[in-house]
Order: sequence, then structure tokens, then C-alpha cells
Amino acid sequence: MFQKDDQSINGKFLYYAFLAGGNQILQNQVEINRINVFPVNDKDTGTNLASTVRWVIDNIKPHKSYKSTVHSIADAALMGARGNSGVIFAQFLHGLSQETINKPIINLTEFAESVKKSIPYIYEAIAEPVEGTILTVIKDWSDFLSSKKEAISDFKKVMIKSLEVLEKSLSETTHKLKVLNKTGYVDAGAKGFVLFIKGIIDFIIHRNIRDLAVESTESLSLIHTEEISTEEITHRFCTEAILKDIKITKSELQAILNEHGNSVVVAGSLTTCRMHVHTNEPAQLFHQLKDIGSITYQKVDDMVRQQEAATKRKWKIALVTDSTCDLSQELIDYFQINVVPINLNFGVNHYLDKVTIQPDQFYDLLETSSEFPKTSQINEQAFTNLYSHLASHYDAIIAIHLSGQFSGTYSNSVKAGERITQEFNKPVYVIDSKNLSGALGLIVLKTAKSIEAGVKLGTIVKSLEQDVQNTKIFVSVRNLKYMIKGWRVSRPKGIIARALGLNPVISIDKHGKSVLFGKSFSQQASLSKIYSHINQVVQGKSIWNYIIMHAHSSEEAQKVEAEMLKKTGKKPISVVDISPVIGMHAGLGAVAISLLFDN
Repeated sequence: MFQKDDQSINGKFLYYAFLAGGNQILQNQVEINRINVFPVNDKDTGTNLASTVRWVIDNIKPHKSYKSTVHSIADAALMGARGNSGVIFAQFLHGLSQETINKPIINLTEFAESVKKSIPYIYEAIAEPVEGTILTVIKDWSDFLSSKKEAISDFKKVMIKSLEVLEKSLSETTHKLKVLNKTGYVDAGAKGFVLFIKGIIDFIIHRNIRDLAVESTESLSLIHTEEISTEEITHRFCTEAILKDIKITKSELQAILNEHGNSVVVAGSLTTCRMHVHTNEPAQLFHQLKDIGSITYQKVDDMVRQQEAATKRKWKIALVTDSTCDLSQELIDYFQINVVPINLNFGVNHYLDKVTIQPDQFYDLLETSSEFPKTSQINEQAFTNLYSHLASHYDAIIAIHLSGQFSGTYSNSVKAGERITQEFNKPVYVIDSKNLSGALGLIVLKTAKSIEAGVKLGTIVKSLEQDVQNTKIFVSVRNLKYMIKGWRVSRPKGIIARALGLNPVISIDKHGKSVLFGKSFSQQASLSKIYSHINQVVQGKSIWNYIIMHAHSSEEAQKVEAEMLKKTGKKPISVVDISPVIGMHAGLGAVAISLLFDN
């Protein structure tokens, strides 16, 4: 670690120092979230910085070489970075990696020079740099280190002394930004960086490797009436992506991003670049970006939902689902439901279901792309990030997902829930709906209404077991070619079925597995089978509500709605265009009905 003269450091010291600094952010993310008002009052800066350092902690191992370690840290931070401050912090580490000479051990002068040379990387990455933020604090710290690199030879003393500079620079952010001056807060991202360095200094003093385990995050009161903000969010989605092998310059990429929104940051290199922008149209943006490079990763946070969680939450229980849940956007917004998107890939390009790709773009690509799309489960990290933010503001979390038979999404949510329960000491209940689409939507909606009615948490969780069993879905597939392409039906059988003009009806059994419910020679005949079966299962039961879904076939959905109104005497709670990740198999023209019966 530190060499005997305390004038140089190696890779293992850097690794443990990063852990110490990162733990300070993890332990204080609730407080950092609380003071987050710039650039958007969405209260997630602590969560974003925590995600960035957590990714590094989870994905790298100590190495003796300083150069190797700083390079690994920078790469991991770029992959895990979230939000404005997270991407800026990652870009600082990227600059540090690029400007560190290739040596296993470096001294104070070399370290100070690499920090100083990393500053331009940060400013070049930001389309409109704003002083009085994390930018200024990192720069002031860099200037101090640079001024002391020759005068003081003791690395340890210089780092300890630098804390005074950091704290002074941090306090000045309150006066440099008008929005901070109004609240009396310091900049949240800047505070996160100061805490990070403070953790490193504590490690330098005590060499406390055994004490580097992450401790539970302190909880704050959920009521902060004096902090309620009416600030309107003009660009709803905090949008990020990893782009590889970009065909244009970084400045040209910045210009494209500026056309779609604000708060633009472009970090990394043309080979591997992480972009950040606040926009209202992520799907349109990525439809344009697919032609300038490979989109290998995307992350989109709904800042309206984040702001609601922090300052405008209606209830004390947070509700989470995934994008296979088909409900109208009006219901999702009213009940403040957090929807995590399933990953969708067309060749090398990555998208987020219902967020960075909407039905119009999806079905266009489905018809024109040479490659059939593939889906992948939501990873544990995505749920960990969301749950850590929600746990900062809610008493409990209920997450309801598509059938565990179809995806590892449910199991990853369980793992993340267990982690956050331990960190925050708040319950996270994760439920396997054993269903999807509108059926999942009905279960989520009934849960939301129970939360609204003030039903006790334990009662809600217990009733979910019965709701899962009382939900049915029937899908009428008009064209088998999509199921054949996706290997949901074997090619030989599919070709024969298509030649005969067969239209299958798909349902889901009580274990959450898809089953062939019936088949006919037209979609109308398939729907007749569904109506007939509904008549049978309705006997002696009451329909709580139902949802009609369609795959870009609104006219057919209207006919189904009229028929169901006759049969049930009530209108559906929603008529929605089915989720693209489901539509890719059901195919254009598919129509489905989901029902939830009363207990």
C-alpha cells in the first residue's frame, strides 16, 4: 500500500482507498438525495453516486499496480455511472486513468499531475459546464494538490490538509448557484465527492481495511414539509447509454443530444462512450442514435416519478413492476407506479421496452430488421438502484413481476430486495405474478387501489396470493410467423400451421407456464373460443375488472371491447397496445383479454 516513506502509493492502496471513499457515499446516500435540487429536484444524486461506486466495488479486485487498478476503476465507473454527478465522477476517473503514467507505484507529484490533467476531461464532457457544482469542487481540490506537490513531500499530510480546501469549496457552492442559495443547501454531487475523499483520508489515517464493510444506511424522517418543491420538470427522462465505435465526433454527438434535451454529458472515448441527457423523447433519440454507433447499454430514469417519491408521494408504500405490465399510462401515473423496463436487442443495438423503443418504432424494426429481436432479464443492479432510492423515501416496497417461468427478472428483483432490506432495514416484498401483460397489470392495479385505500401492508401481501390465482389471460395470435422466428414454435410445425391458416390461442396455467388453449382457422373464430370460455369461467364468479390488449390492432381491439361490454356489462379498465417484448412473439394483429376475478 503506502510505501515506507509515505510518499508513494501502489494499486492495492488505491483499491482500498476507493472502497473507503465509496462506503462513505453508500452510507450517506439518503442525505445526499435529500439535498439534491440541481440540476433537477428529483432527489436521486445520492442513489446515482452510490450506483456508480457500487458497480466499481462489485466488479473489480485489488491489483499491485497503480496503473492497472486506476484503469479498472475507471472502466467500471464508466459502466456503472448514473445521473449527472455519477457520469461526471466517472469521467474524472477516466481522465485520471488516461493521464496516469504507466507505473506500478506513483508519488505525490505524479498523482497531483494526473489529477490536474483530468480536469479538462470533465469540462469537455459537459455541453454547458456550471460552476458551483461537483465540477468546481474537484477543480479546487486539484489546484490545491498541484500547488503542494513540490512544497510538501508527505502524501499523507497533503491529503489530510486537502480536506479543508474541499469543505471550503463545498460551502461556497451554496452562494455560487441561485437555486442552492434559495434552499441553503450545498450542491449534492459536490458533497458526494467531498464525502468520498473524506472516506479516503480516514483510511489513510487509520489503515482500517477490516472496517470497510458497507454499513446500514441511516433512515431519515419521511416527512419534510419544508422541502416540498413545486418545481416543474421540463424534461422527464434522465437518459444514458453506452455507445461503441461512434462514427461522429464527441462534439457532434453533444449537438444531437442538445437537440433532444439538456444537461448533456458525453464521457469516455469514441471507442466506448457514455452519454447523458435529460429528454422527453428517449425513443426518438435512440432511433436516431442507432445509425451512428452500437448502442450496447441504456438506462432511463423517470425524474417525475423520482420527484414524486421524494416530495410528492401519495402513500407510504412504493409499488414496482416491470414493462411487461400492460396498463394505461394514466393509471401508472395516477398511482405513481415504478415501471422497470425489460431489455430488448435488435442485433448489436440495445433498447428499453416501452421507454427507448415504442410500438411504432418496434414494429417498424420488426418488419425491416434482418435480425429477430431478443430480450434479456432486468439485472439485479437495476433493481438495487431503484430500491435504494425508494427505500430512502418510503416505509416499504412491493414489487410484482412477470412469471418467473419466462424470465430471471423476478429472481433478480428478489436478490436486490434482500440487499436493500439489509442496507435500509425496510421491507421489500417481491411477488411472482405467474402471469404477464394485462393480467400482471390487473394484479398491480388492484394492489395500487389497496395501497390507496390504506389497507395494511401485511393484508395486501397476503391477498396477492389469491389475486395471482384469480387472474387469467387469453391471447389470439393472428400470424404465426413471429412465433416461428422467435422459436416459440418449431419451424417445421409452424410452417405447416401457417399453411393451414391456423390461429392459436395462448393462455398461462397456474404455474406461470404458457399453454396452447385452442386453435382455429381465423382470428374471429379464436376470439369466439375465448368468449365461450370466459362465459364458462364467469359462472358463479364476479369479474373485478379486465383489460384488452392488442399488437398495433386498435380496430380489432374496439370490436373486442364492444363484445366484452355486452357479455360483462362493464367497460375494460384499459385498452392498450401490448408491450413490445410480448408483441415480438404474439406478432402484429394479436389481440388479448385479461381478467381478474374477485376473491
